[in-house]
Amino acid sequence: MYKRIFLIVIDSVGVGELPDAKDYNDTGANTLKNLSIEAGGIKLPLLEKLGIGNITDIKGVKRDYKNSFFGKMKELSIGKDTMTGHWEMMGLKVTKPFKTFTDTGFPTDLISELEEKSGRKVIGNISASGTEIIKELGERHLKTGEIIVYTSADSVLQIAANEEVVPLEELYSICKIAREITLKDEWRVGRIIARPFIGQDKNTFKRTPNRHDYALEPFDRTVLNALADAGFDVVSVGKIYDIFNGSGITESHPIKSNHDGMDKVSELIDKDFNGLCFINLVDFDALYGHRRDSIGYKNCLEEFDYDLSNIIDKFSEDDLLIITADHGNDPTFTGTDHTREYVPLLVYNQKLVGGELKVRESFSDLGATISENFKVDSPKIGDSFLPKLK
Repeated sequence: MYKRIFLIVIDSVGVGELPDAKDYNDTGANTLKNLSIEAGGIKLPLLEKLGIGNITDIKGVKRDYKNSFFGKMKELSIGKDTMTGHWEMMGLKVTKPFKTFTDTGFPTDLISELEEKSGRKVIGNISASGTEIIKELGERHLKTGEIIVYTSADSVLQIAANEEVVPLEELYSICKIAREITLKDEWRVGRIIARPFIGQDKNTFKRTPNRHDYALEPFDRTVLNALADAGFDVVSVGKIYDIFNGSGITESHPIKSNHDGMDKVSELIDKDFNGLCFINLVDFDALYGHRRDSIGYKNCLEEFDYDLSNIIDKFSEDDLLIITADHGNDPTFTGTDHTREYVPLLVYNQKLVGGELKVRESFSDLGATISENFKVDSPKIGDSFLPKLK
């Protein structure tokens, strides 16, 4: 049994289309392979040693491995969003995709109810980059007090407001109202996100760290709950806390960037705890995948490889490191949506001989492996690969 498992989700780093990709208009998607070609190659010396070049063809990365197992995982659930992927990792099969309003904006009835209950008019109501929409509508918001509502390719309703116009507590209250409204099946989005900003004009507008997410509660117990109930530590880094609405989390660490997240991981390696450290690094997805920026995505991956190389020797024989993703987001594709793909599976410990893991039939094999390691209740789905780690 490993004393600690570090599970790092490199958000959106898919490794090839799933068999049902055509149903999502994602035929040909392969985030890692395609961006490496478009970016002219990529250098990932540590991930190469962990076996990532064996999972899919990556320009600039060789096939190799040492002290690691490598493979890829299918998504069993319906959908290709953040919550679906993470929830499946921890043992839940999502059979109804969360609602998205990327192409149409939110229905008039939803917006009208939000305006009535919040006492503020809504502007925006489109799919947009958060930084761009406050540049576009922020000055109007300052004059009128109207709140800026927007969405993205994810199942989210985001509300932006200047902290000097709409105090934080009022913004959070409006988001709680939106959360209640969107519990209706036809409007059931995964997350409501408060997006406060400061500044007096489009040249000085800047989002603040006071973001707050209001997520749906998982519809059943997860491996996180089983671990916490058994007295193990469940430490989240990044948006994991928000994805699970805090359920089963014993300690949470928000982050400002991937690099900041890896600094937090380094600090946590030095702490004495017993259980799971669950990390999400979102910059790949939020900054580069959705914006179809292959060069930026490449640089972000190389930064992660470098940051991981600086801490990998800190992991002890009692630590297991697992690296995966929650969906794809091929920056060479048209549009801005996620892509339906296999995700990578890299498993490292300094004592492992290593080798290939067969294609896993569900992301929930992660949860099954973690639960077997800590001898807690297994999820309803998923097969553990713990016995194969030799």
